[in-house]
Amino acid sequence: MRYSRIALFVCVLLTLITGIAIAQDSANITIKAVIKDNNGLPIIGANIIDKVNKIRTASDKTGSFIIETKPESILTINAFGYGIKTVTASKGVNEIILIPESKLTPIAFNTVAPEDVPPGVSNVDFAKMFENNYGTFGFENLEAFAEGFNGNGIWGMSQSLVLIDGVPRDITDIMPTEIDQVTFLKSAAAVALYGSRGANGVILVTTKTGSENGQSISIRSNAGLHVPKSYPGYLGSSEYRALYNEARVNDGLTRLYTDEDIYNHSGIDPIRYPSVDFYSSEYLKSSYARYDVTAEISGGNEKARYYTNMGFNSTGSLLDFGEAAKNNTADRFNIRGNVNMKLNNILKARINASAVFYTSKGVNTDYWGGAASIRPDRFTPLIPISRIDPTDETSLNLVNSSQNIIDGKFILGGRTLDQTNPIAAVYAGGTNNFNARQFQFTTGIGADLKGITKGLTFDSNLGIDYSSSYNQGYRNGYSTFEPTWTSFSGTSTIASLNRLGLDTKTGNEVIADSYYRQTLSLSGQLNYNRTFSEKHNVTGILMGGGFTQSVSQVYQKVTNANTGLSLGYNYNRKYFIELTGSRVNSPRLFGKNQNELSTAGSLGWEISEESFLKDVSFLDNLRITASAGILYTDLNINDYFLYEAIYTQSDGTWHSWNDGVLVRTTDSRRGENLDLKMARREEITLGLQGSIFNNTLSFSGNFFRSTMTGIPIQANVLFPNYFTTGFPNSSFIPFVNYNNDLRTGFDLSLRFNKRIGQVNWSAGSFTTFQSSKATKRAEIVANNNLLRQGRPLDGIWGLRSNGFYNTSEEAAAANAGNGAPKPAFGDVKPGDIKYIDLNNDGLINNQDEVYLGRGGFSGAPLTTGLNLSANWKNFTVFVLATARFGANGMKGFGNAAQSNYFWVNGEEKYSVEVRNRWTPETASTATFPRLTTLNGDNNNRASDFWMYSTDRFDLSKVQITYRLTNNVMKSKVFNGLDFYLTGFNLLTVSQERELLELNLGGTPQTRLYNLGVKASF
Repeated sequence: MRYSRIALFVCVLLTLITGIAIAQDSANITIKAVIKDNNGLPIIGANIIDKVNKIRTASDKTGSFIIETKPESILTINAFGYGIKTVTASKGVNEIILIPESKLTPIAFNTVAPEDVPPGVSNVDFAKMFENNYGTFGFENLEAFAEGFNGNGIWGMSQSLVLIDGVPRDITDIMPTEIDQVTFLKSAAAVALYGSRGANGVILVTTKTGSENGQSISIRSNAGLHVPKSYPGYLGSSEYRALYNEARVNDGLTRLYTDEDIYNHSGIDPIRYPSVDFYSSEYLKSSYARYDVTAEISGGNEKARYYTNMGFNSTGSLLDFGEAAKNNTADRFNIRGNVNMKLNNILKARINASAVFYTSKGVNTDYWGGAASIRPDRFTPLIPISRIDPTDETSLNLVNSSQNIIDGKFILGGRTLDQTNPIAAVYAGGTNNFNARQFQFTTGIGADLKGITKGLTFDSNLGIDYSSSYNQGYRNGYSTFEPTWTSFSGTSTIASLNRLGLDTKTGNEVIADSYYRQTLSLSGQLNYNRTFSEKHNVTGILMGGGFTQSVSQVYQKVTNANTGLSLGYNYNRKYFIELTGSRVNSPRLFGKNQNELSTAGSLGWEISEESFLKDVSFLDNLRITASAGILYTDLNINDYFLYEAIYTQSDGTWHSWNDGVLVRTTDSRRGENLDLKMARREEITLGLQGSIFNNTLSFSGNFFRSTMTGIPIQANVLFPNYFTTGFPNSSFIPFVNYNNDLRTGFDLSLRFNKRIGQVNWSAGSFTTFQSSKATKRAEIVANNNLLRQGRPLDGIWGLRSNGFYNTSEEAAAANAGNGAPKPAFGDVKPGDIKYIDLNNDGLINNQDEVYLGRGGFSGAPLTTGLNLSANWKNFTVFVLATARFGANGMKGFGNAAQSNYFWVNGEEKYSVEVRNRWTPETASTATFPRLTTLNGDNNNRASDFWMYSTDRFDLSKVQITYRLTNNVMKSKVFNGLDFYLTGFNLLTVSQERELLELNLGGTPQTRLYNLGVKASF
């Protein structure tokens, strides 16, 4: 376990075996060895203990020692902060490479050497990767470094448990510069010890620790520029009004706007005839900046190691007017420090604490939401005072009484129907600071229990987190003005003003929207690791732990508690077996059902060590693995006490007695089921990993088949109809374990490392494919096309379209049900979408819906990440790309802005999508239905008409790094100096690129161009 290695005496058993002739010689031999870390640096101060307990210390600067001992003696090396590595010695000089604890791979409550990572585990050496791959987010593009992770979850599952230093935390809690490693535990065998909350996969994030090789200091600074990739396209006032007239004519109504009015709104006088573009340079910058600076200090000796990280970053905003131009940034300051101590030859301890202070300064409005919904012709944002008739004393007096004269020239515009608006709010609505504070504390103590038995250690981990946030600022009321215009001698003048609302600047600071979250985590364990007769390796873990997390305004805490035992054995590092059992607890259930036993096991075969493959020259190693498990989880139980019957007072349901008095009723909402249980994850995994050509090409892959059975549901179709009543509105249907899901797929990684000429090449390809199926559902349907059972879990359902109704006769026949299916969503007209009557009942309704494709809500079915690095002398070029295939989206779904952009009806704002609308002239080429001012129920619904493919290839990052080493600089100050230029989100290749790069109702997607420098001392 990662926790048991941070500050532990690690006993490294080194079997130094000479050649056969020497092994047969019983005389003493002289062994010379050099102890180095995996970076080639000597380890100073390691204690070497031979078979007769003679102690030597590698205390010189080379980390070397000379010892006279018998052949096949077992030497123990105590090197604080390093893990186990076994080597074979000869009479010459032997380099004994020890792996620093920080580079051992964290797995469930243990750490292992990279070559001993068990099945169903992917690891990323994040700190090493980060050197040539600067990023701003912990999980950024990690699908290009770890198979099985698709950016959203593990193997298509959601709600993966994220543990940072063993404590459940959010990845946004830490900055990338703080991360040392990220490990993805995917298989059931890999996560069994984490109990109920870990059943959908566990992501272990390990933060950096110090080194005993002296002090090192590094300072990294970055300056970046965010450039928007695209903006939504909305029509100006003139075009909007012309098409709105068309929509009214389509509905059989008269035109609302005259040709003169439409012409005037084309820019003749934008003050009197507004055409507001919320995405214009009048309100937005062409880019905004991002800055960060980080200082890291680490060091130590064999007694203690320390690490400190201090960072600050600031991000600006696109808004470029009013208060937002000067008061719209997000600042974050963080500090982390940890110490790992060797207290004596038995005890070790560690302390890790961090604090984050975050402040986001902004304004009291949703500018992007307003930009997606407010029509361009509704109001003039800023009205020049100079346009008011100078003889209109009443209007001028209103202006003079206003507290919001903008730049001494303008008043805020509005209308009776739009008395407030985002632009006016940015100028006069006040400011708001979102403040968040976060404190994390992790500590642990461990012990080497070799006094009880060799190879036995103890470790513990305690985490206490507290985070809080609140809004603080001034929420001002403001008045807007609606002008009445007149024309005189060809000049437009404001004849009068109507004041709307009041200016209310109270000066009182508002503190509101407080939130807190508190986490308490505790675990303890005994680890056993011992080798007998040099070939029989036995490991074991006995653990117990849990956590609770409480959130403001939520009565019940999120809890997880379990105990577990894992036993492992391998023979001569050739045959491996591991068995794990975990007693899982869930407070969401009743009585005996609160506890279950999760079990898992894995097998491994180092087949390359067999005689029939050992002489294959190009094969370095090849291992075949298999694992299986049954895990119990309450992740599918979304609330507490679902097993209880619930009665409540009615909401809007009344009963009238004979005296005419209306009283509230008491209604049942669900029935009782004290036998409600946890769902079960049942899984089989097969794996293959190896390398060839002296580790030039390494590979690993897993096939998985995972079922989730007994998912709790409350389904009417499983019970008689008298279990529910319509009046009063009551239900006696209990939650029962019924639904089953199936997930299958594979992941595959290929890694290439080779020096060709003067260039060191490194490349990686990481692929994950996952499919899902609802294998059991409670449903009674009239036709098989409606069945969810047998379909993907993230399936999209809707109607099949068949073009448009192109003639009045065709639409009339459909409305009458005369020779054509009758639409059930209202009468149709030419230009409306025509649907297929799949069940042939002569009616188009929801009974004709069908499975249309995968939605990708759990990630794209096929995800591939690619990384390529080329190093020549002091230059390194790094390229990262990701690809996603097999999923679909549907226009109009997601949020209100999505709906308004694609599903135009009523008086909503028009997007550029309507330019391709159906008209009698464009009937053969139209890609958008006719315009209407009505509700558009027939057209604005789920159907394949609105579907699009989300297949995409992204050039996610390119970085060029120039590294000056001390050998080049000959500096007494710097050990190294790196300069790098990074581009993020550079290119998207897709048939739907414009749509995929479009953000509606939120901040636009951006490309980030970053210039950075890192200095090491």
